[in-house]
Parts: sequence; C-alpha cells; structure tokens
Amino acid sequence: MVLDVAVIGSGFGGLGAAVRLRQSGVANIAIFERASDLGGTWRDNTYPGCRCDVASNLYSFSFAPNPRWTNTYSYQPEIQQYLQSVAYEYQLREFIKFDHDVIDVSFDEGLRQWRLTTNQGDYFARCVIMATGGLAEPRLPEIKGLESFQGPIMHTAKWNDDIDLRGKRVGLIGTGASAVQTVPEIAPLVSSLEVFQRTPSWVLPHLGHPVIERTKKLFSTLPLAQRLVRAWGYWRRELMVLGFVKDPTRMTKAETMSREHLERQIEDADLREKLTPSYRLGCKRVLISNNFYPALSRDNVELVTEGIQSIEANGVRTEDGVLHEIDVLITATGFFVTDNPMATKVHGVHGEKLAEALRGKLANYKGTTFPDFPNFFMLGGPNTSLGHSSIIFMLESQLSYATKAIKVALGSNALIEPKEHIAQRWTKDLQAKLPGTVWGTGCSSWYLNDSGVNTIIWPDFTFKFRSATRHFDPRDHTISATTPER
Repeated sequence: MVLDVAVIGSGFGGLGAAVRLRQSGVANIAIFERASDLGGTWRDNTYPGCRCDVASNLYSFSFAPNPRWTNTYSYQPEIQQYLQSVAYEYQLREFIKFDHDVIDVSFDEGLRQWRLTTNQGDYFARCVIMATGGLAEPRLPEIKGLESFQGPIMHTAKWNDDIDLRGKRVGLIGTGASAVQTVPEIAPLVSSLEVFQRTPSWVLPHLGHPVIERTKKLFSTLPLAQRLVRAWGYWRRELMVLGFVKDPTRMTKAETMSREHLERQIEDADLREKLTPSYRLGCKRVLISNNFYPALSRDNVELVTEGIQSIEANGVRTEDGVLHEIDVLITATGFFVTDNPMATKVHGVHGEKLAEALRGKLANYKGTTFPDFPNFFMLGGPNTSLGHSSIIFMLESQLSYATKAIKVALGSNALIEPKEHIAQRWTKDLQAKLPGTVWGTGCSSWYLNDSGVNTIIWPDFTFKFRSATRHFDPRDHTISATTPER
C-alpha cells in the first residue's frame, strides 16, 4: 500500500504534522523515526541542566496547552514528557515506525511517488513531510588530533551518564547554549574544569522560576487565563524584532543589561574582559543564565581563550603551546544546521539535493516547499528559525499551509510544487531583508552557511509568517494531475 503522507521525524514537527493531518481527515500516514522512542532533540539532549530558553506556555502546541508546567522555563525531562502526552492524547504512537532510519528520499518519476529507503525496507508515499529539525545531528569540532584523545569524549547532545565526572579533570569546548547550562551543573562535581572559549556570548539574566500550585489550578480550571499568559509572552517577544530586524542600534539597552549582569556576577576584571562580546547583541544566539558566570568564578574552573591547536592523548594543546591535561573531554559545539545531513539524502525530480536550499542555491517558497520537489514539505526549512520566539509557532504556521496543499494533492490526485519564479521571488525578497538586520552586522554564527549566507533565521515579525502561510494559493503552484499506483 502506498502511504498518503510519510512524515520523517517524531519531534515537535512530526507529531504536530500527524495531529494536523488527522484533523484534516488524512489517516493513511506513517511517521518514520530512527530511534526507539519519540521526542527528537528533547529525547536526545539529556545533558545536565538542559532546558528550553523560551517560556513553557509559548514553547508548546497551541492545540495542546499544558496547565501543569512546573517551571516557567521547562527542563528537558518535562518537555519530553509533554511530547509523550501529546502522542498519547492524539493516539499517534500507532502511526510511528520506530527504529526506521531513513537513508534516502527520492522522487520516482515513473511511479510519480516518493520512495523512502530505510534500514528496514522501502516505502512509497504520495506526499512527504520532512520534520527532522535543525538540531538533530551533533557537530564535533574539526580539531587536529581529536581521535587521539585517550579518555572519554562526549558531545552534550549525546550525553553519557555512565561517565562519572566526579573528581575528574574535565575539558569542555564551547560557551554556547548547551555549555551555559552544563557548566554550572558539573563544576561542583569535578576536580577541575577548563572551559575553552572561542567567542564570548551575550548572557542575560534568567527569569525562569517554579510555577506555584495555585497558578496550575487556575490554568486547569480557566484555560483562557493560560491563553492570555501565552499571548502576553508572545507579543512581548515580538517587540524584540524592532531591534533584531528593524533597527539593530536598539539593542544597546539589552547590551547594557547584559554587561551589568556580567559586572554583578564576575568580580575579576580580566575574566570580565574575556567574557565581554565585541559584536552586536543578537548577531549570535542570545543566552540566558543566572549561574554560568558564578560557575566560571569557582576556584576549580578556568576559562581558556587561547585558540586550540590540537587534541593530544592526555589533553588539549592551545596555540600558546600549553598542554591542558584532562581526563574527560566534553564538546558543546552545536549541530549540523545549514549543512543538515538529512537534506543531502532528499532528491527531487532531476536528482538535485534538498541540501542546495540550505546553501542558498535552491529557491524555496515560504521555507516549506521547493520547485522540482512535488508534494514535498520541509518543516523548519530555510529561514524559518527564530532568534527571539518559539519555533513551535513557526512549525504550526508551516503546517497550516502544508496540510491545505496536501489535501488538494490527495483530493485531486495531483502533484503540487511552487512555480520557479514564485519561489525565486520569495527567496530573493527574504534575502534582501537580511543585511540590515542584527544578523548581518558582521559576526560569525551558526545562522550562516559556508558561503556566509543566512539561510536559517526568519527576518521579520512571526505574525507576518503566520499570515503568509495561512492559506494555500493554487496560483503560486504548478499542479499536475497524476494517478498514483495503489
């Protein structure tokens, strides 16, 4: 049997897609998940202190509010449990093919269908939704000699609880989002911790706090109250766009707040200087923490700002010739985002790879569809990620467009793809906005691909993206009739 829709990935995007498809009357679907459980990045990232930096009430599905969040900014275990509860409530587990690693996705011109090659056989589908996300493949640092280190090595996204850090000399590479959360948790356990920093990050105070029982009861009995809190959080974050996109000089106030936060928590002038960024706030991901700076001030913690020359059997050698001897190496070095390996496995009508869209060489339409990729939809596609708000809002917006297009495709036995000139115009207009934003002010970040093009961030208010994806407009698409084989 040919699937109506194959969904790849069972994180927020994949589960959201399954819910919306079923609500639209599409039942012949399957979710392909390479792991033995659902959850995506919130299943995989179990490092100490892992939590979301978007408020819980906003970082959740609009159709599945959770009145029982225990913290205003949720930790990983609770987010993973939330996804499990959504799968249970909407009866999604029966649609998930666990331990199915998708190796290749290619359009079969003869059958006019998509062929999904997995480690457990081939499947065919009339439509495909790719929902693997940008934080699925951990990136190890490209440092000479990494393989020669004789102690344990682990990436924060593949945390190994079997490695006992107590009393160990630990080296941690990176000072980004996962490092800011991990360092304070492990610093009290280890004999010494050396944190290797390439570029300092802007760090703002964390406003998260436990949710009192009275608030949980209010949200449970009066859902409107929680919706109002969600709306307030959404619009407050939208105001950040005025600085991020419209006028980066507006970031001065936030930069002052960050510097004051640094000065309050770090007494040592030399350490403060090492931790002070020289680029505009927002150009790289903005971090929030109340305990990262105090952790760096501990007697057993050292911030190393010399560049890394190589990794050796027993430590990290920096460019000043010093060998920093360690027992365990932790890499907090992010993910393959602009070069997402999954995108190299997807091939369109003429064999072109979806990865070209993330390199800026393939036009896209609304960050979701692509010419010559009929009936194919990518969640979290080019320029749909955010620097200020919840990616869940963007995923739900994409699903509004995608499910409507899929209904047309299935109802008319049709292949649908955006017209080339429409996709070119969308991509060109969007890219024209980026140089004047905070992300175009000159820093190096994971938002930029290897050509220096920002193919990750949405450069505008999110309600404008919601408006753009609210409807499916047949005039913007090529719709060709076909009769799928069944």
